[in-house]
Amino acid sequence: MEAIIHAHSNSPLYSTWTPPYNPITPTQKVTKPIKPKTSLKPLTLSNSLKTSFKSNDHEYQKEENFNLPIAVRHSGTVSRYFWDGKQLRLVSINGVNSFSWWDFSLNFEQGVRNFFLPREVSENYIQYVKWKFLHRVSSSALQVLATQAMFRAIGIGYSRSLPSAAALNWVLKDGLGRLSRCIYTATLASAFDTNLKRVRFSTSVLFSLSIGVELLTPIFPKYFLLLATIANIAKQISLSCYLATGSAVHRSFAIADNLGELSAKAQIQTVCFDNIGLLLAATLNILFRNNQRLLAALPFVLYPIFSAMDLLGIYQGLKHVHLQTLTKDRLESIINTWIQLGYVPLPAEMSKKEGIDFFWSNKGKELLPIRIGCLNPKKRMPKLSMLTLRSLKDEDLYFICMESFNEESRISDHNILLSLREGAGTSDIIVGLLHACYVRKGILRDMTRWENGLEDLDSSDSVLREWFVLMEESKRSAKIDFGLLYDKMLEMGWACRNILLSTQEKSRYSYLAE
Repeated sequence: MEAIIHAHSNSPLYSTWTPPYNPITPTQKVTKPIKPKTSLKPLTLSNSLKTSFKSNDHEYQKEENFNLPIAVRHSGTVSRYFWDGKQLRLVSINGVNSFSWWDFSLNFEQGVRNFFLPREVSENYIQYVKWKFLHRVSSSALQVLATQAMFRAIGIGYSRSLPSAAALNWVLKDGLGRLSRCIYTATLASAFDTNLKRVRFSTSVLFSLSIGVELLTPIFPKYFLLLATIANIAKQISLSCYLATGSAVHRSFAIADNLGELSAKAQIQTVCFDNIGLLLAATLNILFRNNQRLLAALPFVLYPIFSAMDLLGIYQGLKHVHLQTLTKDRLESIINTWIQLGYVPLPAEMSKKEGIDFFWSNKGKELLPIRIGCLNPKKRMPKLSMLTLRSLKDEDLYFICMESFNEESRISDHNILLSLREGAGTSDIIVGLLHACYVRKGILRDMTRWENGLEDLDSSDSVLREWFVLMEESKRSAKIDFGLLYDKMLEMGWACRNILLSTQEKSRYSYLAE
């Protein structure tokens, strides 16, 4: 148990001790001044505390009873160290040490908390663990039911079972599943950082569907290998995502660089919660063991219930994961809040705003979305974009231009491209994205005028002049605001050292001097 030590200044140790007076008679001859030597032996639990003084080859020892200036809080009581002249004792201050149900409950709660939870984590970690409990228990119970169904499908437990064929099918499905896991991980490696919540929840849905496919194997035993392989592929993909994103999730809760402790506690939680789910599934099997037909139908009855609980636990748990890392979308949302409202949101506020960010979300429906990458030859480039490229200089580390999705000239059919040069750092990305957001704000502020100007863009010199004026003003504003914005982001807890970009967003251009 954790002990809290208190020091008291009103202790006898703080008072000075005057050595006994040794008068010198007139007949004694003083050859040199007497200098008492004081030697304090180390205080231990086994040795007596003795204060020795030597004067004229005589040793005087003094033993006293006194309280030490140290108190400890343990098991609900406060005790103080006391020296009785021979040994060190621990004496209760707030009464006689006796059994108390209140103290027992407090100690039990504290012990459970220290067993399951790290000592230094953010406040939202407790809510995350609560939803994790629901997720792991439901998932574990579902896996037990699915495994039973697969055993039933290949004939384990029946006289007609063929052990060699069952083993071959099992090994084959696992091998194909692991191969698919490697392919998936290599293909979407960067998505684990830039779209962590989206990928994790999507693969969790995939995992839940794989359980349903495994439950179908007893109904279609002839297609056991096909169904089991499909289910195992989905499981391996979900497992790879879970392992790849686990460290980022734990890092979001660590407030004292205790990532190792967080990972260890997470393993303890997973084992305990999974065992509870296993116990739940075993209990249900025992209750219905006398009715084989009902036992066979039990997984299909419980599957929708446990699946819904599993996905609910994952969804709610991810809502309490507040990532401090910066991605393009997260940084753009921070900048928009800064431009419109004049402050930088906290990671918790941004997490609530982002949600899980499903594939079918409204992302991309805003006017003039900003894209980071290189020029796309398949898109139509307006004349002002061509002139922007021609005006590039050697000192520029990025450029901003307009892109059109089709031949139409409406604002809704355009997006803003931010292209980064090789060698551009984190500060250049922030300034470039801030610059692009100011350009978008300027266009949307007078959208009717720009809408009419884009219709005859190739022949309108006034629109071109206004475009370059807007670019210069936006660039100047971005450079002025960068320092204050960066400091505010650090103050709010954002990790500004790096910006996580997807594979397409990492594309850079090189400047070729004429």
